[in-house]
Amino acid sequence: MDLIETALRGLAASQSQERPEETAASKVFRESTLRSVQDLLGKLHDQKVFFRPKDGVYLGG
Repeated sequence: MDLIETALRGLAASQSQERPEETAASKVFRESTLRSVQDLLGKLHDQKVFFRPKDGVYLGG
């Protein structure tokens, strides 16, 4: 799961950079791709289960 998230974050980073020779159509496609990647990362995050101990004091970090 971590590998998939890392790859998606790398794709998002590369898609977020503007290119000077970019046409309007390619800019729309790039922004659409970036939006889809961010949406997928959000869905993956929402499915994670974070554990806390039931007994004792929780020390985060």
